[in-house]
Amino acid sequence: MLIGRAVVKPLRSNIAFRIATSGIAHREVVKVNSIDRLDVEIIGMLTTNARAGVADIATELGISRATVHTRLRRLEEHDILTGFRPIVNLSAVGVPVQASISLEIDQRKLATVVEGLTELPEVLEVKIQAGREDVVAHVAISSLAALQVLTASIVDIDGVRKTTSEFSVATPTPYRVQPLLEHITAQSGWGRSTPAVR
Repeated sequence: MLIGRAVVKPLRSNIAFRIATSGIAHREVVKVNSIDRLDVEIIGMLTTNARAGVADIATELGISRATVHTRLRRLEEHDILTGFRPIVNLSAVGVPVQASISLEIDQRKLATVVEGLTELPEVLEVKIQAGREDVVAHVAISSLAALQVLTASIVDIDGVRKTTSEFSVATPTPYRVQPLLEHITAQSGWGRSTPAVR
């Protein structure tokens, strides 16, 4: 199956799918494309089960395999999915700004704060910190004005005492795990599967 610039195995193979987002590091003008619920359902299945094949997706969603192929191809052509995994380019759907919002909270209301943050669709990730800030929310919004509105909503959550926002302007090293996995298994050998000498 040809995806992008490289030949990869069919979707049924064990490909690591991950949703990733692009921030304001992209300087080019990105055309805003619309996606619908079916697109989102397909992406969700691939994110949940990296081994899901086109036939599996079609059966689960009650659509034809041709429709799945067409949707995946269109998502790729519109740069909503970029690369070998379903990577959502949020800029392409009108959400180009990403930020980290640090929160100082009433520790007794941590669960309430986390629940309140999780209910906000712009919040992509919530982390509990061991430091001056108690909680950090990674968010994606359409504009700085939208960030102000979102921040006001966060301040209104019971238990939030103070917020501080920081913008992501570039991601020189995207999220990765392969170098770490190679590092921690470097001395473990190959077991019964010894590779040929090069």
